[in-house]
Amino acid sequence: MQVFKFGGASVKDAPAIRNLLQILQRYTGEELVVVISAMGKTTNFLEGVLRAYSQQEDTSALVEELMRYHLDILRELLPDDEEGVARLLALRDGLTRKLAEPYSGRYDYEYDQIVSFGELMSTTLISHFLRCSGIANTWLNACELVMTDNTYREGRVDWQCTGDRIRRAVPALLGQHQIVITQGFIGGTAEQTRVTLGREGSDYTAAIFAYCLDAERVTIWKDVPGLLNADPKRFPDAVKLDEIPYQEALELSYYGASVIHPKTLKPLQNKHIPLHVKSFFHPEDAGSMIGDCVLSTKIPSFIVKDNQTLLTIFPKDFSFVAEENLSEIFSLFAKYRVRINMMQNSALSFSVCTGTDLERVKECVEEMQTRYKVKYNEHVTLVTVRHYTPESIRRVTEGRTILLRQTSRTTIQYVLLS
Repeated sequence: MQVFKFGGASVKDAPAIRNLLQILQRYTGEELVVVISAMGKTTNFLEGVLRAYSQQEDTSALVEELMRYHLDILRELLPDDEEGVARLLALRDGLTRKLAEPYSGRYDYEYDQIVSFGELMSTTLISHFLRCSGIANTWLNACELVMTDNTYREGRVDWQCTGDRIRRAVPALLGQHQIVITQGFIGGTAEQTRVTLGREGSDYTAAIFAYCLDAERVTIWKDVPGLLNADPKRFPDAVKLDEIPYQEALELSYYGASVIHPKTLKPLQNKHIPLHVKSFFHPEDAGSMIGDCVLSTKIPSFIVKDNQTLLTIFPKDFSFVAEENLSEIFSLFAKYRVRINMMQNSALSFSVCTGTDLERVKECVEEMQTRYKVKYNEHVTLVTVRHYTPESIRRVTEGRTILLRQTSRTTIQYVLLS
């Protein structure tokens, strides 16, 4: 049994979905769980719907635009189909009813109830198209299988309950030679509310299903030939890493390598399930593999994160930054869910670089300023070079203003003015 994950770029339009069909046809007769993200930039669009809703603006035109996008794709795939249209319109009606409710003021909660419609729409459309194209499949609601707490936008998985539900629902369907289609990114609570797993959480969903079902492998289908040592849009000479061990991939994902979600790898490593990254343009190519192997080459890997905030925190009484200060500071970061991408302390200050939403950071800083002096730089860039060399350092820092640098034996990080 294998788990496939298709991201937004791989299902963004009708040709992309036909390509997905062709990939699945290559695996006819195999047991597959297929995890699918929202189409194209739908998540970003629904975030715009949420902003309008939270500001009590009329959202009807936005909803209709979203529906036109999905219906146009469906009609290009199945010109005379009415059943698929009816299924999508039912979801539109559900979204409209949600938006007709008064805004609760709980932004993260509302985010998950609204943005999750993207995955529900994409999987509904694709599941229907596959059935009409001769691919037997069953659509399953991930909100009823991936169970989490109510930490909205970053749901924490209840592994025992999730495993029980997945093992109860999925193997019987696979035994009937049916592909299972489900949503990435979303889960549900015991109170039957939807929760998201964090941005790019569809990779994590694939790992959850693979872990619970003891899958043979996970394959993430991307618009790149495999796992690269850098973003090819920034580094045109990026090269493919044919295979790397879990530990190296965990390091890269921890520092923010965008091809893999940070939470994805650990469940797979625990059960020795290999992760393959393959091109949906060239499915016959080998791609890259992360698994139980030895790191054979140590070429530099570049990870660039824009729109970061650099915070520098000083005790107001000019005392040293002691353990009790750090304990209090970290408690505030945890309270406001400020994720630290880099940190460094000196005798008189403590600095962190974070990519957390700026409004949330400012709320944290506002409370912190009751006891500390806080300086911060907005919109800085965090660059990480794994297995750095003098040439790789020159490449990322030449002509740039360095605000902070941190070095270890294998990794160097810079906070740079954008």
